[in-house]
Amino acid sequence: MAKLTAKRRDALGTRKVRGLRKKNLIPGVVYGHAQENIPVALDAHDLEVALHHGERLFELDVDGQVQNVLVKDVQYDAMQQVVLHVDLARVDLDERVEVTVPLVLRGTPAGLAEGGVMHQQAAEIDLECAVRQIPEDIRVPINDMKIGDMLHMRDVKLPEGITLLSDPEAIVCALTVIEEEAPAEEGEEGQAEPEVIGEKKREEEEEEEK
Repeated sequence: MAKLTAKRRDALGTRKVRGLRKKNLIPGVVYGHAQENIPVALDAHDLEVALHHGERLFELDVDGQVQNVLVKDVQYDAMQQVVLHVDLARVDLDERVEVTVPLVLRGTPAGLAEGGVMHQQAAEIDLECAVRQIPEDIRVPINDMKIGDMLHMRDVKLPEGITLLSDPEAIVCALTVIEEEAPAEEGEEGQAEPEVIGEKKREEEEEEEK
């Protein structure tokens, strides 16, 4: 389990929170388990590195008080690059929680050699499991997929003790083939040229004058 340190913060207003970010600190809140909500400030570099590596469960030290917390929500800036705020929920390692983790396709589909194209339609999966069981990701083998095959959420094999919460019928990925359009035939036989009304009328008038 990853470890983080934090300090209680008194800065609660918008202006004071901006001041924290200028000091490379990220505001957050620790809550849950019928205990008080604690506003905290965390080192920006340590938190962002941990999140980048997929960490979501931490042993958090707040002014010497250690507790297990789970990342419940992360607010980013408009570019989705800078962490603005983080919500941390107190947890026991054996309690069951709902989490969303990445889906990772592994392998090379057999159908690629036949011109198939892989389309991944779901990048994450919703699960319920004990805190100590939270996986970094769920890996989906796709070596045996042929053209026309698709995998649904129900097909994803999960470790024992982990329950699927996503729609079982939702498509994870599909192997399809791009059909090329047949080229249009040049100068199709029997195709009459369009009749020009003005030309036909002029020809009729010339016939009457004769």
